[in-house]
Amino acid sequence: MPELPDVEGFRRVLAEHGQGRRIERLRVLDEGVLREVSPRKLAAALEGRRFAEPGRLGKWLIGRTDGPAVLLHFGMTGGLVWHPEPAERHRHDRVVFQLDDGELCYRDMRKLQGLRLADGDAEVDRFLAGEGPDALTMGRRQLAELLDGSRKQLKALLSDQSAVAGLGNLTIDEILWRARLHPTRRADGLSGDETKNLYSQMRWVLRESVRAARVPDGPSWLTGHRERPGEPCPRCGTPLSKGRRAGRGTVWCSRCQPPEGP
Repeated sequence: MPELPDVEGFRRVLAEHGQGRRIERLRVLDEGVLREVSPRKLAAALEGRRFAEPGRLGKWLIGRTDGPAVLLHFGMTGGLVWHPEPAERHRHDRVVFQLDDGELCYRDMRKLQGLRLADGDAEVDRFLAGEGPDALTMGRRQLAELLDGSRKQLKALLSDQSAVAGLGNLTIDEILWRARLHPTRRADGLSGDETKNLYSQMRWVLRESVRAARVPDGPSWLTGHRERPGEPCPRCGTPLSKGRRAGRGTVWCSRCQPPEGP
């Protein structure tokens, strides 16, 4: 389930292996991942171009070139994989960027999102205008203003990509667990100290997750205990609670994260 840390990892893959290199050939193996662009148009726009420094906003990877840009979203199951030599084709490879020394493969099983073509930075900005501030660079004041101005529950607000871009199910549950905040707490009901702590935990979780290119699932992380039924809270040992909040499968600790706060 690619979230901000995963997509930042994909951005680093593109920067390391693609930046400055020429796209010799673009192969669309499954046009079901293309959005509002045909295989022929995508290839004509990108073949012969060189990748520039890639960008990212939330869960979007921005593959800039010395001309157009390609916008990649990884949905629930996507990824960007580098092969230094042509490899045996994976059954979920959908688009292949062939470079002079290897290939970058957009791989996705469920094809919920995909690739879009933008003429340049102005069109990229227009397309991403509905995204909120990136969670990794969001300031504490921005978060405080977002919370104070919303009557939504925390899980619902933080899941809204137009409010804050990049947070997904794993990161949100991890952040709220570390901040000792129940996912159904109202955003505008947090105290100043709770808001400050929420921001600190968001920064820490994202920093550590970006370093690992995913949300870690070690023994001290909630993520490492969310799949098996009856798992204890890694902090207090209370059996973890599970349910649907904001339409998403959610895990929390009823003791560490009381519904009404302290």
